[in-house]
Amino acid sequence: MIQQFIELGQGYGDIYELCELIKTNEHRFHNAFIFTANHDGVSVASLAVAFKPSGESKFMPIYICREGIPYDEEKLSKRIEIFKHAILHAGQRENILEIKHSSIFSEKNQFYQYLIGILRLNHYIPPMQ
Repeated sequence: MIQQFIELGQGYGDIYELCELIKTNEHRFHNAFIFTANHDGVSVASLAVAFKPSGESKFMPIYICREGIPYDEEKLSKRIEIFKHAILHAGQRENILEIKHSSIFSEKNQFYQYLIGILRLNHYIPPMQ
């Protein structure tokens, strides 16, 4: 199983695209994530959704809006509320994970490999086959 992150953007208008992907691919929905990280004393969120492979494919896409949304657990932003509503409408729940901020990695690819490792380790996505 090949899992790969597909970055949509920083999370402003991209949240609506992510929610539309959830709606139109509800039958492929696998898991949803809110990744929180601290960067220079500010908590930010990345929103992501993993979909099951299409047909006979062994490719699992994980769409993400990376670190563009301020995160306050007590007062969620409108974008996070929209995301959570789309997930609930699909009959699912989000998984909230605290992670390292992408800026500590020298390359974006390393950051995504780190996330895939966390998701596999916690059985949120299938292991590599």
